[in-house]
Amino acid sequence: MIAILLLSPLIKTVNNYTQKPILVFAQDNSSSVIKNKDSVFYKSEYLKNLKSVEAKLSGKYEIKNYSFGSKLTQSNVYSFNEKQTDFSMLFDELNTKYTNRNLGAVIIASDGIYNKGINPYYASRKLNVPVYTIALGDTIVHRDAVLYEVNYNKIAFLGNKFPLEVIIKAKKCKGLKAILSVVSNKKNIFSKEIIFTNDNFVKSIPISIKADKTGIQKYNVKLSYVTDETNISNNEKNIFIDVLKSNQKILFLANSPHPDISALKQTIKTNYNFEVDDYLIKDFNKSVDKYDLVIFHQLPSFYDKTENLIKELKNKKIPMLIILGKQTDINKFNLLKMGCTIAVDKKISKEIYPVLNNDFSLFSISKNLRKTINFFQPLNCVSGKYIVNNSGNILFYQKNESLLKKSPLIIFNDDSDVKTCIIFGEGIWRWRLADYFNNNNHNSVDELFNKIIRYLSLKKDKSFFRIISKNIYKENKQLEFEALVYNQSYELVNNSDVNFEISDEKGNKFPFVFSKTKKSYYLNAGSFVPGNYKYSAKVKQGDKVYIKKGEFIVSPVNVENLNTIANHNILYKISKSHDAEMLYPDQINSLPVILKNREDIKPIMYSQKRFFDVINLKIIFFILIALLSAEWFLRKRAGYY
Repeated sequence: MIAILLLSPLIKTVNNYTQKPILVFAQDNSSSVIKNKDSVFYKSEYLKNLKSVEAKLSGKYEIKNYSFGSKLTQSNVYSFNEKQTDFSMLFDELNTKYTNRNLGAVIIASDGIYNKGINPYYASRKLNVPVYTIALGDTIVHRDAVLYEVNYNKIAFLGNKFPLEVIIKAKKCKGLKAILSVVSNKKNIFSKEIIFTNDNFVKSIPISIKADKTGIQKYNVKLSYVTDETNISNNEKNIFIDVLKSNQKILFLANSPHPDISALKQTIKTNYNFEVDDYLIKDFNKSVDKYDLVIFHQLPSFYDKTENLIKELKNKKIPMLIILGKQTDINKFNLLKMGCTIAVDKKISKEIYPVLNNDFSLFSISKNLRKTINFFQPLNCVSGKYIVNNSGNILFYQKNESLLKKSPLIIFNDDSDVKTCIIFGEGIWRWRLADYFNNNNHNSVDELFNKIIRYLSLKKDKSFFRIISKNIYKENKQLEFEALVYNQSYELVNNSDVNFEISDEKGNKFPFVFSKTKKSYYLNAGSFVPGNYKYSAKVKQGDKVYIKKGEFIVSPVNVENLNTIANHNILYKISKSHDAEMLYPDQINSLPVILKNREDIKPIMYSQKRFFDVINLKIIFFILIALLSAEWFLRKRAGYY
């Protein structure tokens, strides 16, 4: 036996596995499904029938249940309370999770109404399996006057008038009237009679309102009900506007016209808190006292005396953003002592790509921006040796086509209480184009420069305890807060607990404790119902106790109420394009027969072959031990061992 084992014999085994075809049941869990006269049916009898059908199919198929609305969950419990409907999220999940698996068919039960994500018909194209749809909801058009949309700026300024655009839609209301009103602080500030002239009425109504009080102001926009209206939940909207004392003024000075100027102005104007004045340096002869930030493009140049203006800004502690380029006089720039000097090698420029400094901490960089930075085109930068002060905070390093340098591309300095940012290259307009090419929007570039400008123009907060939060949260979003605690040397510390308490309008209190991060604190308080809330945060640092108070608003999400007419046409198109059928709730019992008759939904058998050495079998070891022991015993007993 030992001699045979020395030949290393192998044993081959073949294991057969059978995988059932997978059936995915996806139920639309949004509130629009039950916004009709059949709501009781969908909450009771329909769900019973659905579970009965799933039980019949579970023996032959592997059932996977999903619930989708504003979020996607793997569950077979449905409450029909989701505030939005997103089909694309469902199709993305199925395409990712069930690729190369035996996915037999997808069954989607929905009313076809979507208000988030892309068109379901196009989103479903990623799937290469039959997609059956169960058409829920009511397609009958009932009498309904809808306050469809209110367009407005989220920020207004005290004493100014701000516009609202109210869009009203009405069906089967011809000849009827309704009153459109706007109420603030229980006072009616606008009222207008609306006459519906046809059965498919659509009208945009402009309204101008004066901001007469600072803080977050709530405005109730309401359309009165009409006779026999079936759905009154879409006749009212609450909007919230943050009224500020004044906006921040930015001065843009350039040596000459350049596409960077237009690109940056478009970015700055996306923030309603900023107001921009732009001049060529040769035409500017005004005072800089009224400005919160000054941006220089390719200045100081060879033919101007901008250095005197920059010195004045330093004395007045007005922040600056300086963008260097081919027209910049580097010698003049070096004399300004802006925290970095350049020893020019040659009077040429090089194309330099940005590389994010992962240790940058002056403000956060989102995941989407981090990804988009990789697609940014190079800037034209001055070639030379960069000497940076220790106080500098580098946002981007320089990188040519092959080599990463430690030279800064964008750097921040805070010297003598004057914030400055220097961009060592021109061509920012290319970043804006690259952002649009890759993302179909300018959000990443807008985020980057709005954060740069916001940091520079923001007045310094000298407090030792700060709470960072939003003023307005959506009811379907998590409430997130960040806390910063400083010691007497203004160093971030987090050795003490931060207690946090949220109170609602009824006086109910919800206590929390912040979690500690690397140098700060973070709290996710979950989601809250719509309403006005106040918070109080407390921390003990040394022998001192710091308290911060504030308020925020949770606004409702009512998009499911705007349209409750089922869209069965889109469900029909999805099924037909995937070689399947659209069924109605009273036809779902036929699903087992329909699926059984399909030849392309079958179990798949897998064979797995394995080879292993006989010598690795444990039983061989014990047999050898037994034989050797027996031989020893017999020889010993016979007396000739």
